[in-house]
Amino acid sequence: MPGFTSQQIAERVRDSMLTDDRAARLMGMRIVAVAPGCAVAEMVVRDDMLNGHDLCQGGFVTTLADTAFAYACNAYNELTVASGFTVDLIAPGRAGDVLTATCEEVSRSGRTGVYDVTVHNQRGDRIAVFRGRSYTAKGRPVVDLG
Repeated sequence: MPGFTSQQIAERVRDSMLTDDRAARLMGMRIVAVAPGCAVAEMVVRDDMLNGHDLCQGGFVTTLADTAFAYACNAYNELTVASGFTVDLIAPGRAGDVLTATCEEVSRSGRTGVYDVTVHNQRGDRIAVFRGRSYTAKGRPVVDLG
């Protein structure tokens, strides 16, 4: 895109997506870093995210990972959605934990991509691993850079 670096494009896409990302806002997520094919999202585990065992419900961990995945694969400013993912929950998140999901692109070719996300807590303990598959709608930008 003329006039913008790939990093500037990624940041503008992040800012645009955050405007309407009601799920991330509801869960108190922050997108702390973004670059083409990469993103880092954080969330503090709140009491209302705990299950009957006083552990962070796995769906919240998965949503955090999926959010980092979404920002990473859309950072090229082409509308991209998940076509599927797998997640392995390795250790529990607990109330007060700061969970960080770091997403990195593994492969991107044509309309499809593969991305890996690792979720850690503030002590560096691995909480989950997530692999997302993406599908890009070519020719449909996320944000108008005109």
